[in-house]
Amino acid sequence: MSAARAGEEPGGPDAEGGAEGDAADPVVVDPVSAPDAEGNPRRATRRFPLFTRDTARPEGGGRAAPRDAPAPARQWPILAVLALVGLGLLLTALDVFRYGTILIGAALLVGGVLRWTLPDVGMLAVRSRFTDLVTYGVLGVAIVLLAMMAQPDPWLEIPFLDDTLHFTVR
Repeated sequence: MSAARAGEEPGGPDAEGGAEGDAADPVVVDPVSAPDAEGNPRRATRRFPLFTRDTARPEGGGRAAPRDAPAPARQWPILAVLALVGLGLLLTALDVFRYGTILIGAALLVGGVLRWTLPDVGMLAVRSRFTDLVTYGVLGVAIVLLAMMAQPDPWLEIPFLDDTLHFTVR
């Protein structure tokens, strides 16, 4: 049995070069082993656990700024999108419905662009990059189109939707 399998550090007192291993850093020898709760390497099984103790971060879900930056700076992408949505809701509450709703849809599109272009976006990353892009894009375009088609005096008229509404609502 190797030293790493027994839970001993390879840079212990018998190793040459002094104490190279640190007790806080577990040593994992092969790709299918992982440290247990105490930090000792153990062989992991391929079975799913009965109880999930942790979840994996979505790709790109790391900090958008260095660790020593204050919390708002680390999460600036989600804060920018939320600020635009808040401004859109404020405009909607102040009876500027169409512009406020278009701003809300544009904020989702900005979130999609940030998710696509930046490697790490913090809490703006919810699922995989592809799923986030599709979700932000579809919802953003739908909200903008619906805001432009809102009555009275729509900015955008789509003839086949008008015919569909003629037989259902009118």
